[in-house]
Amino acid sequence: MRELSEQELVRREKVDKIREVVNPYPERYEITHTLVEASKLEDGTQNVSVAGRIVFLRKMGKMSFLKLQDIDGQLQVSFKIDILGEDKYQFFKSLIDVGDYIGVVGEIFTTQTGEKTIRAQDFTFLGKALKPLPEKFHGLQDPELCYRNRYVDLIMNKDTRERFKLRIKFIRELRHYLDNIGYYEIETPILNNKPSGAVARPFISHHNALDIDVYLRIAPETYMKRAVLSGMNKVYEIARCFRNEGMDSTHLQDFTMIEAYQAYYNYEDNMKLIRHMLQTIIEKLFGTLVIQVGDKKIDISGEWPRVSFRELILKYADIDIDVYNTKEKLLEVIKERHIELDSETPIENLGYGNLVDYLYKKVARPHIIEPIYLTSHPISLSPLARANDQNKNITDRFQLVINGAEIVNGFSELVDPIEQEKRLLEQAALKAQGDEEAMEMDYDYISAMEYGMPPISGWGMGIDRLLQLLSNSENIRDVVLFPLMRPLDK
Repeated sequence: MRELSEQELVRREKVDKIREVVNPYPERYEITHTLVEASKLEDGTQNVSVAGRIVFLRKMGKMSFLKLQDIDGQLQVSFKIDILGEDKYQFFKSLIDVGDYIGVVGEIFTTQTGEKTIRAQDFTFLGKALKPLPEKFHGLQDPELCYRNRYVDLIMNKDTRERFKLRIKFIRELRHYLDNIGYYEIETPILNNKPSGAVARPFISHHNALDIDVYLRIAPETYMKRAVLSGMNKVYEIARCFRNEGMDSTHLQDFTMIEAYQAYYNYEDNMKLIRHMLQTIIEKLFGTLVIQVGDKKIDISGEWPRVSFRELILKYADIDIDVYNTKEKLLEVIKERHIELDSETPIENLGYGNLVDYLYKKVARPHIIEPIYLTSHPISLSPLARANDQNKNITDRFQLVINGAEIVNGFSELVDPIEQEKRLLEQAALKAQGDEEAMEMDYDYISAMEYGMPPISGWGMGIDRLLQLLSNSENIRDVVLFPLMRPLDK
């Protein structure tokens, strides 16, 4: 049996007493207005019915005040003994606590301090809180407790409520923008036969009915492109994805992203679309294109410059990847310079493309504040991207980087099935040599490509990471409603 606090024991006794009068957990309650709607009504409006959780309570002799709350706001309620009657008022005073749910019917008025209030003519008990809420002046502040008890965090902290309302509004506006320019929202499988669509380490599970191992989706890409080749020229999916890799303040193993693909576009078309889309949505949500990130103000208006991998690594590490253009050469200079790369895979096992990527992430990415488009990715880092027509060693790919975080990744897609098969065979060889982030061969996808694909460009955006930036949050788990946590007994 769990050990209960004194307050919990008292509240359980109150439930027993409430049962003698009414059902403490009734089936429903009819409301006429939300709390925010009621707070905007004119004084004298009668028969207003609202409901919510009690978050403040001041019990007095013949008149008491409380505040009801939901995700959108609060409303003050006044209880008077001469309106409710002796029995009802005493029921309230003796059995109702902060944290309980009630419904109230009454008249709107404004107090002498200027606060909209509903004068209760009757109330209905709607649910008992068996646990007390945290002390109101301190609330719930410990980050780990907030992640583990998000439901309490949402009750106690207005900033948390506003942050998740921002997330909801952003995703709504994202859908609205793409729907309005003719995109179809589709769904692709979460359980896959192959961990394809990105360079990442997958989660593995077992499908009992089919008796096969399956992989949790690391990206929806290859299925999205199957949809495009079938004739759906503009598609997107807001997808839950899973990558069995490191966890830090900007990375989670399960996360939400959006991927979108358009036939007849190239990567430069999508760079224009991304900039216009994000500037449109952010200005609509915030009324400005200057966002606060930590102690910095970042201006995301105007054009966003393009910078290549080579330029950034040359600038911040004085290493020219056009000179150190093989895995062996680059590995040697990294070791000579004593540069420690943050790779879970031993760097000796990484392919050249991943080695370049980890080097850039270590020496250059932390210095990027204003929005830039990172371009000219090594071909081995982008096995699903189209090679550049002028330089076959790089791809037509871009990444949007803001404040040291990769927000969007996009490219002109590789639509040549013969070249795609060759690239995936190279990836499979890297995987066999120990590069756990390399992709596997996927002949089913190659077979789909062989039916013919138009020119395509696609992009993916980490919704959690962008919202971490927009909400000025220190940790990506601050913008995930219920992040996975290690069990306390572990």
